[in-house]
Amino acid sequence: MFKSRNSIPLLTVVLIAGTLLGMQIQSVVSSDNTYEQLRKLEEAFSLITKKYVEDVDSSKLARDAIEGMIDGLDPHSVYIDADRMSDVRENFDGAFEGIGISYEWTAGVDGRDTVTVIVPLSGGPSEEVGILPGDRIIKVDGEDAIGFTRDDVDKNLKGRKGSEVVVTVKRPRYPKILDFTITRDKIPIYTVDAGYMIDAETGYIKLNRFARTTHEEVLAALVDLKNQGMTRLILDLRGNAGGYMEMAISVADEFLASGKTVVATRSRHTEFNGEYGATTRGVFESKPIIVLVDENSASASEIVAGALQDHDRALIVGRRTFGKGLVQRQYPLSDGSVIQMTTSRYYTPSGRLIQTPYTKGDREGYYKEHYQRFQNGAINDVDEFMRAAPDSLKFYTSSGRLVLGGGGIIPDVIVPRDSLELLGAVIGGSFDYRFVRDWMDQHPEFRDAWKGRQNEYDTEFEIPEDFYSAFWESAREDVRIVPDDEVAARRDEVDEDSDEHFLYFGETEAAEQEVVIKTRLKAFLARRIWGLAAWYPVIKDVDDMIERSMELWDDASTLAYQSAR
Repeated sequence: MFKSRNSIPLLTVVLIAGTLLGMQIQSVVSSDNTYEQLRKLEEAFSLITKKYVEDVDSSKLARDAIEGMIDGLDPHSVYIDADRMSDVRENFDGAFEGIGISYEWTAGVDGRDTVTVIVPLSGGPSEEVGILPGDRIIKVDGEDAIGFTRDDVDKNLKGRKGSEVVVTVKRPRYPKILDFTITRDKIPIYTVDAGYMIDAETGYIKLNRFARTTHEEVLAALVDLKNQGMTRLILDLRGNAGGYMEMAISVADEFLASGKTVVATRSRHTEFNGEYGATTRGVFESKPIIVLVDENSASASEIVAGALQDHDRALIVGRRTFGKGLVQRQYPLSDGSVIQMTTSRYYTPSGRLIQTPYTKGDREGYYKEHYQRFQNGAINDVDEFMRAAPDSLKFYTSSGRLVLGGGGIIPDVIVPRDSLELLGAVIGGSFDYRFVRDWMDQHPEFRDAWKGRQNEYDTEFEIPEDFYSAFWESAREDVRIVPDDEVAARRDEVDEDSDEHFLYFGETEAAEQEVVIKTRLKAFLARRIWGLAAWYPVIKDVDDMIERSMELWDDASTLAYQSAR
């Protein structure tokens, strides 16, 4: 994902990179001190390459120097080598053949890092088999994958459509090693996962990121839903880590009246200062909107949510967003690599800086703070938080409503994360998805029976008891349901070194969570028959945020009326 960044001396960094690549810089450096520092860097580079006891890879030396400089800046500025840039462009511009993941490296011992899934690409084969964000790839086709280079990833995970690869992953906070057989495919780059009518009035659009085609996709979904009678909209930005700022502006424009500010950028460089407003082209400018966000909604998602909140155009529902309020631009170097660097900060129309505080050079601490905030549930009481906030964090919407800065978008209505442990184990182990996948392979007649009957399936089909029993039987290798009074003792008996490492839960907990687990099984069956978009109309019935949103249309309608005045 493209990430927004904080302001730094652009010219200096670009010129330093140029020095390392042999560019002539003396004529364009205006600061005597800057020039002296560049000369020192050039001298050090020359000394190391010519005098060091062993041969030195000059390209690696240059890369390490650039990365070292960038590591001392904000948490989001990065150096992207030429090979990685190809992956970035694929993710946002086109399509490719492979397993369909966005990934990064997690540091390991002895310099042997582990490929870690950032997110399985929506609709791709990795998502299809149940790969989850955070999965660490430790083996590929049975061979050790720890220490994989980017070339190793390309050689082993990309490949022609239809070929298979077995990927072994270690899942955080889950005790067992998991194997997934993935059939490589052409990976489409779609950003609208679903657009459908929840009821006769309510449209729903799920947006997974902001790529080059996002505005076109959202516009098409809006027009289609309006033609079906939509008079109010739920825009789901949960898990949307951002992307192109231009696409966020264009999407927000569809909901805001002409002249309304969407976002402002500010920098010490005047060329990067700007204010971006809505045009006259919006197709849904006056009807009620609810925007869903969570702790993984970031960057471009926060531009949209912040603009609609500040103009009283939408009711924001969910959990405090990530807080990535830095604007980044890409500067290509001569070898095809890129410095993707912060040039300005973005501010919502009321003046809020969405970026959470950070210490320069402390990337680990920055992400650790976000993780801890996620684990602790962040803010659960908006009114209490607003009363305790200092005046410097208080801002006001167009109608005078109080909203807060200080990092992320704080929703108008908080919906806390659920704490269902059994459900968490089912999701963490992909038990429901893997069972449905295997069951459908053995029962192709089920797909044939429901083909062409999706609406009937959504409203009438219920998971049969024998199917549900078979699901729990398949999960017995990992999860055991026991009488409530035996749970504590069974958990105390768990041997961490044993190959048999069961997760124990009580019968009462299993009964209480039966509806949500059955609904997930039904949703996965629908997805196997009709594709990813079919998941959402089913899962909405146990989606706490959607259920809560459907109770809030009076509030959203009031905001829509106020914004239209």
